[in-house]
Amino acid sequence: MSTPPPTPEPTDLATTRLAYRSTGEGRALVLAHGFTQTGRVWGSMDHDLAGDHTVITVDMPGHGGSGAVRSSLPEGAGQLGATGGRAAYLGYSMGARFCLHLALVRPDLVDALVLVSGTAGIEDDDERAQRRRADEALAEQLDPSDPTRSPAVPVATFVRRWMENPLFDGIDPDAGGLDERLSNTGPGLASSLRLAGTGTQRPLWAELGTLDMPVLVVTGRHDAKFTSLGRRLTAAIGPNARHVVVDGTGHAPHLQRPGEVAAAVRAHLAD
Repeated sequence: MSTPPPTPEPTDLATTRLAYRSTGEGRALVLAHGFTQTGRVWGSMDHDLAGDHTVITVDMPGHGGSGAVRSSLPEGAGQLGATGGRAAYLGYSMGARFCLHLALVRPDLVDALVLVSGTAGIEDDDERAQRRRADEALAEQLDPSDPTRSPAVPVATFVRRWMENPLFDGIDPDAGGLDERLSNTGPGLASSLRLAGTGTQRPLWAELGTLDMPVLVVTGRHDAKFTSLGRRLTAAIGPNARHVVVDGTGHAPHLQRPGEVAAAVRAHLAD
């Protein structure tokens, strides 16, 4: 495994604001969604937390109202911070990777951090390259380099296939936000895969011990891979991190049991 390059300075990050919506009153909590979603896809968890927080739901690069934004993970992290300002940050899957980048580069903006089904990256060079190739293959379906030879797969077809992944079993269609997902564009989603997919993520494991804000890691019991990663994240961050495993859920515990995840987040922020 190669030694990861140093963390970029804050000046390397873009400062363009992303599309967002704000509801509720109280302590600011920024929500960063997962791939194929938009800032409106949080089940009922965002409405629950807006009862005593100012909840800022952001459309991440390549998605929703930010569909025309083309950003790498570091650039998108800077844009997320420019949008949310100083706040608590919660990211799910892809959004967790953006939030983790932001917390490492601009800890002054992140009062507290919640990582739902997140990772600090793939350490093995070959495995990371393989993931980049897999993400590029998916991106080619959505935004082919030569559409005359291989027409683009419709977003509706791609999203439905994506949601057939066993990791998403048990998610109510309304909570899964299918209509919102279908509002995305092929080029936008493809840019997200190419510029900010898991294969592009610089491994951050060696830097996790520098995080000194309170960190909550949330995973679903049925998602063995990310629950294992969650345990490792928590151990690497240190005593300021804790791990909550939500029974009866997979990769998206906040969509399957939004009340339980909201309660864990609320308790974390209260502490």
